[in-house]
Amino acid sequence: MSRTFSSLAIPNYRLWFLGAFVSNVGTWMQRVAQDWLVLTVLTHESGVAVGITTGLQFLPILVLGPFTGVVADRVDHRKLLLVTQVAAGALGLGLGALVLSGHAQLFHVYGFALALGVVSAFDAPARQIFVGDLVPKALLSNAVGLNSSSFNAARLIGPGVAGLLIAAVGSGWVFVINGATFAGTLVALLLMKPSQFHPQERAPRSPGQIFDALRYLRTRRDLQIIFIVVSVVSMFGMNFQLTSAIMARVEFDKGPQEYGILGSILAIGALAGSVMAARRREPSARLVVMAAAGFGVASGIMSLMPTYWSYAASGVLVGFAALTMLTAANATVQTTTPTAMRGRVMSLYMMVLMGTTPVGSPIVGWVGEHIGPRLSVGIGSVSAILVAAGVVAWAMARGRLDLALSPHRPFLKITYPEVQIPEA
Repeated sequence: MSRTFSSLAIPNYRLWFLGAFVSNVGTWMQRVAQDWLVLTVLTHESGVAVGITTGLQFLPILVLGPFTGVVADRVDHRKLLLVTQVAAGALGLGLGALVLSGHAQLFHVYGFALALGVVSAFDAPARQIFVGDLVPKALLSNAVGLNSSSFNAARLIGPGVAGLLIAAVGSGWVFVINGATFAGTLVALLLMKPSQFHPQERAPRSPGQIFDALRYLRTRRDLQIIFIVVSVVSMFGMNFQLTSAIMARVEFDKGPQEYGILGSILAIGALAGSVMAARRREPSARLVVMAAAGFGVASGIMSLMPTYWSYAASGVLVGFAALTMLTAANATVQTTTPTAMRGRVMSLYMMVLMGTTPVGSPIVGWVGEHIGPRLSVGIGSVSAILVAAGVVAWAMARGRLDLALSPHRPFLKITYPEVQIPEA
């Protein structure tokens, strides 16, 4: 098997990959249906309401992240995931039943989004580090990249299917289908053979474990850079559910099918980025910064596209840059953090990745509703370019990076010191 797909040779990981793919398709379907329901049925095209819904879904990760990371470092990851998958499936079925009954109101959707956020706060760190139970350390970077491929292959399918189903049968059935898809992950978890796991060191019970993780991060300048870059780009630039809904509905006057297509086209680039990441042996903070700058440029181009189809096509580059950044960040954090500390550090990473959304989404939604849909995309472009430029300026001031212009090729020479990243 080629290096790109080498982790799939491991039976337990193969089960996880397939089960997670089924569940991820449903998750993307629900995200599209939820935003479309809020934007077109429960409000009159309110970007702020969509932003609040998205924010509530990720708020618990910001609040509970440190605690759930400690839980992930202590407990059996497989058992915890069984609980979170059952809970997430039940919430999907419950919201579907409420919408199909005709009694759904905006505050109901807010409540379900918040409840799902609580489940996700426990699920996210356990899901991230569970991969280390399934593959040997030498394949961990590859497995992380393949996880992103599965997630984005699902993203390629889910939004388009959701758009068609919303138009055909309504959002309620999309929520019901999403609830049912969690059976895929549950079956995969139950079929795995624990005897073939690769046990990871568990953190002992002791006071101050959250502060231990924070003290560890103080020694890792490379991880600090990753956290800062990812938090800014995630806060203002990666509100794709929100910006795609506003652009499709308000700017281009399109329906749910076209909204779903935007998500699928974004996923084409994202899938390409994650497949390339699966081949990469040594991700780094440097790659994260470069990809963030690329994301800013691609988003800026996207915001200026004059037609629906040119806007959609430009999403390929945006998706590619976004997933290159995220997969490199995820793999660097996981592969360079000690196993007993990994759950807590990953939970802090998920806080800055997903927990900043409650801050950014309402702002981006307000900009889209009151100033213009294109600026809701543009604000992400500007923020990504500024944070990447800030890191580069900091590195140059500290003597960690040197840029030199040349009248001959290569026109821009970039040099680094030999040692930049401290040992884990």
